[in-house]
Amino acid sequence: MTKVHWYFDFISPFSYLQHELLHRLPDTVEIVYEPVLFAGLLGRWGHKGPAEIPGKRLYTNRYCVWFAQNHGIPFKMPPKHPYNPLKALRLAIALDADPEAVATIFHFIWQEGRWTESAEDWAELTGRLGLADADDRIADPAVKDRLRENTEQAAAKGVFGVPTFLIGDTLFWGVESTEMVVDYLKDPTLLEQGEMARLPDLPSGAERPR
Repeated sequence: MTKVHWYFDFISPFSYLQHELLHRLPDTVEIVYEPVLFAGLLGRWGHKGPAEIPGKRLYTNRYCVWFAQNHGIPFKMPPKHPYNPLKALRLAIALDADPEAVATIFHFIWQEGRWTESAEDWAELTGRLGLADADDRIADPAVKDRLRENTEQAAAKGVFGVPTFLIGDTLFWGVESTEMVVDYLKDPTLLEQGEMARLPDLPSGAERPR
């Protein structure tokens, strides 16, 4: 059984889209669900998210709709995006990142287009998950600390965005990497062959001033 860590944030439509493709991974894989705060990764690496660049925000949203349509994935944008995902992330942590709970949260936001910042929607979601004490659960300092630790540990391993697979010490970022991961799991020497083999030592020819 190969253990694969999957880093995600509910704020990310790409995380949702890749979640809907996880079934493509072989049955010999154990997926460890790792909720992280995307904004924390952005801060760690000093770059902006897609929604923070106006033209990129619109393009990203269009691309996600197109991708979903072309892969037969139900997709509906929440009423506001980006939004604060902390409640949803802490909810997943409080439920030990159970795959069924994670799926319920993803589907609520990205299939139904609901908003966890809405009191009515939040009550509906936590009711589906059977959590009458959801607000108390996500306010638990241990839950908050776990999310912070997840994010810090992800950054320490080189994770710079979501969604990301970590297999051993190898990262695969973005929904577009899904098929690459499938190929890699079939043949772990994939990154050591041909042109791939020289990439780790390829020097940079130019750098922008920081």
